[in-house]
Amino acid sequence: MRHKAFSTNMNTTKTLALTDLKRSDFAPDFRWGCSTSSYQIEGGIDQDGRGESIWDRFCQAPGKIRDGSSGAVACDHYHRWPQDLDLARSMGINAYRFSVAWPRIFPNGRGATANQKGLDFYSRLVDGMLERGIEPWVTLYHWDLPQALQDQGGWAERATVDAFVAYSDTVSRHLGDRVKHWITHNEPWCTAFHGYCEGVHAPGLKNFRTALQVCHNVLLSHGLAVPVIKANVSDARVGIALSLHPLKSASDSAQDIAATTRHDGLRNRWFLDPLHGRGYPADIWQLLGADAPQVQAGDLAAMATPTDFLGINYYFPETVAHAPGQGLLSTRVIESENVERTAFGWEVSPDGMVSLLGRVAHDYRPAEIYLTENGSTYDDVVTPDGDINDVARRRYLVRHLDAMREIVAKGIPVKGYFAWSLLDNFEWAEGYVRRFGLTHVDFKTQQRRLKASGKWYRAFLKGELEPAVLVAASIATYDEEV
Repeated sequence: MRHKAFSTNMNTTKTLALTDLKRSDFAPDFRWGCSTSSYQIEGGIDQDGRGESIWDRFCQAPGKIRDGSSGAVACDHYHRWPQDLDLARSMGINAYRFSVAWPRIFPNGRGATANQKGLDFYSRLVDGMLERGIEPWVTLYHWDLPQALQDQGGWAERATVDAFVAYSDTVSRHLGDRVKHWITHNEPWCTAFHGYCEGVHAPGLKNFRTALQVCHNVLLSHGLAVPVIKANVSDARVGIALSLHPLKSASDSAQDIAATTRHDGLRNRWFLDPLHGRGYPADIWQLLGADAPQVQAGDLAAMATPTDFLGINYYFPETVAHAPGQGLLSTRVIESENVERTAFGWEVSPDGMVSLLGRVAHDYRPAEIYLTENGSTYDDVVTPDGDINDVARRRYLVRHLDAMREIVAKGIPVKGYFAWSLLDNFEWAEGYVRRFGLTHVDFKTQQRRLKASGKWYRAFLKGELEPAVLVAASIATYDEEV
């Protein structure tokens, strides 16, 4: 029965002694990297022919961004990328996941001719990675849709599917002689629901029916782009990155258990099922009624185009309760009590990652899985000496890598881990309030400083750890040895 995973206890208070976690616990060809995205780090939004994105427009609306900021400058990566790649190399990572800004390639979203200066920037970036021994992983869409396409309906319009495929064709032809790993979309759930249903992300719309059509069109664009990329790139490895969550019911009541199944249907299965040839979940489709997306002949077959890997972005579990008339399907996510949380309020649960990946491997049998994002935000403090002793983030990282070791030992085909993120950056609706980076960025001076978490990751990757690194007593209390 698929949903047995819901009863998994994801907050055990076991004693955790991590005295021997080391890189050699993993396969020699395991990918160790960091992830970033274009709008969050690049800046340079009006340079070299880049067009306006939906995030440029969204950030101009009062009250949309917590601190009133934007990604206009962000980490100034557009100009400082050599420094950032040097930083990545110094950490010892062997893979780097970044995204291409669609408006840099086609300022108006589509066209007969691409913006050569935009293509040249990413060509230099890829060459810089290869020169430093870092494998480039391209994400084609990480939420920065050209505003010109949004003016025509955005992802709710089927024409945007064709525009994405053409964009994917151009980028893969230009970079495919050097880039072999491709991710079509980052977190389609966020694209659709944060952007078109909840209104908290660009383009800021609030329509459930529209969001469901957006889901469909994004998944369709993925399926149609895969064979195009493979035709352009010899030995291409193509996948998609989904934001997935392990779920647990708020109680053992039949109502809460049924609510959890419904929530799972829209949060997880709505994406996993069609990508793996099962079509949309029948139980959810029936509940949607007239809100269900418009599906044309051949769409579901296209969505199920075989891929080489599944990317999973894991951050936290969710606890679900029955809530008549609330939420999208009469469900609501509640906050569990007595659990550890990040500064974002997200529950910390390495066990949840084990549960989630085990469920995906068992139910869908992907050939390879990559943790394409995993990270945490805390309120970093810079000491007078310029150090950032982010012991909570370091603890989070160590415990999740220990969970990764357990996952691999179980035979789950996880082949790589990408920490989110290389740099502190523009954190979408939170602006610069939330910091996820292993590297601290002073956004006034653009100075980079490796945090304690980044130094630990570097030591781990380079085999320079001391015999005793961390001892965590329980989810409530911690003792660290450094």
